[in-house]
Amino acid sequence: MSNTTEAGFNHSAALKALKTQAAATTRAADGGCDLRRRQGGILLDARRQHLHPADLQALLAFADDAAFDEQRRRLFAGERVNHTEERAVLHSALRASGDDLERWSGSKPDRQSVRELVMDTRRRMQCLVEDVHLGRRTGYSGARFTDIVNIGIGGSHLGPELIVDALADQALLRTHFLSNIDGHRLSALLRSLDPTRTLFVIASKSFTTLETALNAEAARSWFLERTANREAIGNHFVAVSNNVDAALEFGLDGANVLPMGDWVGGRFSLWSAVGLSIALALGWDAFSDLLEGARSIDKHFESAPAADNLPLLMALLDLWNIQVRGCTSHAVLSYDERLRLLPDFLQQLEMESNGKSIDGDAEPVDYPTQPVLWGGVGTNGQHAYHQQLHQGTGAYWADFIVCRAVDHNYPELHQSLAANALAQSQAMAVGREHADPHRRVSGQNPSSLWVLDELSPTTLGQLLSLFEHKTFCLGILWNINSFDQWGVELGKVLAVPIAAALAGQRESDAIDDSVARSQVEYLGH
Repeated sequence: MSNTTEAGFNHSAALKALKTQAAATTRAADGGCDLRRRQGGILLDARRQHLHPADLQALLAFADDAAFDEQRRRLFAGERVNHTEERAVLHSALRASGDDLERWSGSKPDRQSVRELVMDTRRRMQCLVEDVHLGRRTGYSGARFTDIVNIGIGGSHLGPELIVDALADQALLRTHFLSNIDGHRLSALLRSLDPTRTLFVIASKSFTTLETALNAEAARSWFLERTANREAIGNHFVAVSNNVDAALEFGLDGANVLPMGDWVGGRFSLWSAVGLSIALALGWDAFSDLLEGARSIDKHFESAPAADNLPLLMALLDLWNIQVRGCTSHAVLSYDERLRLLPDFLQQLEMESNGKSIDGDAEPVDYPTQPVLWGGVGTNGQHAYHQQLHQGTGAYWADFIVCRAVDHNYPELHQSLAANALAQSQAMAVGREHADPHRRVSGQNPSSLWVLDELSPTTLGQLLSLFEHKTFCLGILWNINSFDQWGVELGKVLAVPIAAALAGQRESDAIDDSVARSQVEYLGH
């Protein structure tokens, strides 16, 4: 078990040394790092991470030894950093603009240069969005669209839904998201729609993802039952996919299919045509601002030195909590109702990216990688799971997220909300001594405070881009590939014969596992 890069850096040994060094460091009572960094409209205050200046220097040295600079260069050079699938990782190109896009002119992973594909797709997206909003594109009856339905799952769902939900006050059209293959959700949604005023966006890179395909077929059947007009599908359905042939077979023409390159991972795809639902819901200007926010973080990440590089510092804090403090749980606590879906988005971004146990040399790792990420909305969580955070036995760290400016007229509520966020962070850090052990709170639980100047398309783009690049940095630090997801495939493969057996199309004996066969026999009758 080597866990060693080509340059000879042994991650396993270095992580053990890091933990040993941390245990030997003498810490004064007031000797923590004054670790605060601002980038754009976002401030990260990590002073409650219990990090000594010597620890930070050791972490930065670890990143240097792990070839952070070289791996970052490879990412932005368009090299194949996704080595198990032999693909470049170019989501930063999706939000590049003008002269910045020139750097991608020579990169042609899909026979068309990345620059050409990005610019052409943006142009087509903008035309479609503006045509819908100005009434130049309508339903088959001439009625203007009032509702958008995004049909997708995973990366084709979580990012767009988060952004549309967070910025719902700016919405120009009602926008709905259909992901799960649960007929209850589908039935309830379709009952609320007028087929003459609904535009469906089917987002699937392969156009064969089971959940998306089944929901899209059900939506098409519902539409045809109510309109009896197959030609109207072209008015009411558009697709985002890399499989144009499958989209055409569904009933669309090429003008209604927007491309999505193989070099865009689903969880990094909201900046691509997958963001069409965002642009339709909020307008093209808002979508452009979202891209601009992410672009500003790309520039920072590419150029900032390690000690001031916010995504790298975020990753190093995570590494510290996981490897040195032994944390197995990361709580993301949004003290802003508009960000209630942020933990869902981050679960896929981080756990699908870094939930790995095999390193870059195809060897098992002998150190922990991605912890369980979860979270919710404050102050609701204070009356639920915060009890375990304060007096439970599991090691964790938390991110508190608040906004300075709000878009409502209840300042006293905002002050109370912010006060609760600060109080919970303080309670986690300091705890409480008490003669009654049942009332004692030990404290010493690390946390960071994120302060957004406001919740806007720009700051939201900055926030999500920061977490994207942090995820990549953790892959470097752990020597794992953050851009494949082979573990996701197994369940999909197993579901095919089981679904056929439940439908009576195949004998259940064709299923390998005896428990699965008996369960199929029970549920199939």
